[in-house]
Amino acid sequence: MNNRYESPLSSRYASDEMQFIFSPDKKFSTWRRLWVALARAEMELGLPITQEQIDEMETHLDDIDYEKAADYERKLRHDVMAHVHTFGDSCPKAMPIIHLGATSCYVGDNTDLILMREALLLVRDKLVRVLGHLAAFSDKYKALPTLGFTHFQPAQLVTVGKRATLWMNELLMDLDEVEYRIRGLKLLGSKGTTGTQASFLELFEGDHDKCRKLDQKIAKEMGFAATVPVSGQTYSRKVDAAILGTLSGIAQSASKFANDIRLLCHLKEVEEPFEKNQIGSSAMPYKRNPMRCERICALSRYVMADAMNPAVTAATQWFERTLDDSANKRISVPEAFLAVDAILNIYANVAANLVVHEKVIQRHILEELPFMATENIMMDAVKRGGNRQELHERIRVLSQEAGSNVKDRGLPNNLIDLIAGDPLFGMSREELTAHLEPSRYIGRCPEQVEEFLRACVAPVLEQYASALSGQETELKV
Repeated sequence: MNNRYESPLSSRYASDEMQFIFSPDKKFSTWRRLWVALARAEMELGLPITQEQIDEMETHLDDIDYEKAADYERKLRHDVMAHVHTFGDSCPKAMPIIHLGATSCYVGDNTDLILMREALLLVRDKLVRVLGHLAAFSDKYKALPTLGFTHFQPAQLVTVGKRATLWMNELLMDLDEVEYRIRGLKLLGSKGTTGTQASFLELFEGDHDKCRKLDQKIAKEMGFAATVPVSGQTYSRKVDAAILGTLSGIAQSASKFANDIRLLCHLKEVEEPFEKNQIGSSAMPYKRNPMRCERICALSRYVMADAMNPAVTAATQWFERTLDDSANKRISVPEAFLAVDAILNIYANVAANLVVHEKVIQRHILEELPFMATENIMMDAVKRGGNRQELHERIRVLSQEAGSNVKDRGLPNNLIDLIAGDPLFGMSREELTAHLEPSRYIGRCPEQVEEFLRACVAPVLEQYASALSGQETELKV
């Protein structure tokens, strides 16, 4: 329908895989699986539940009647009970024991934790995919000199490949964070209305051991090693804040990369891919706007701002629970994942198809290299008998003259000619030009790239090799 709001995260940006994780089908089928896990555990611990009831429930895990659920919710004003009744209508034999002893957060919170874990696994794989593309790029250009910048002013030379290691290093930090969050996630389990398990203690006639085992059995069936040790009605909302903090970190790294590429695009040194029929501007046909990287920055800004939502929510929860988290959480958590998914899709597309203009890079180096070579020139002149202090002062004066020629008169950098014509140095233009070999000014860049790729990146790519398979990332728009 085109007469209602539609989230651009769904229609334009996020992948089908990530959208499915936060879809109604995934959410409500997970609710039903949690009800089955609860019933099975209760049966195994001695409650009067039959295998026939569980079999009936398992037959109807995915055939959700959304219209009926909506009708029930309009009548009951309670989403969980609406789905209990909808499920029960499909499972009349099991209806009396569905949701037995549980509160709404049993399905709501446990499902949120399950979905976030699945989403983190997808994010992890996409991070690895980006790292794979950047590793190939970094290795290819590990020895190609380029201007380094501090304060966006020309500084000592680096290499194109070495610069890419800075982007990768931050992604490796993000990957560590994602792995930490995945390992640390615990299921809420079956804690009851205020976290006391009182309803289950009543069902099990005061048997505390069965209450503990109920938690363990549900966690095992849902693929978790453990449940949270204590809770109110909900798991701590600090979990959401921590996970969105991790997603914010990915957005920060991606935005840094995209801003670098946008600046390099302005310099015409490195550009994001630009397709044959792509239009850069509706008014200026010649333009090649870096729209992919601009989109990364835009979505990253959204994620970084969105990460404040669960932080404020966590800080304002009352006692064992309050419901002002729910509406916010329904939006802020899925949208952060959808946006990061989109960011990594674009990042992978750009990283796999970066265009390097080596001639432009070389020209920019030669415009600045005479200034950078002055220290080596000065040392060479001292070896020939010159006075270091006098030479330093003379280079300072000549550098200012050459700089004025470039900036005020639009002339080429003629510092080498100025030094060659100064008898204080006693060096020919040919001798001076020997100092203008860019590879002499890149330090250990090629070796640093090789060492970083070997020690830090290769083990990750090997560990998650399955994430590297598949087609090149395509963008929706």
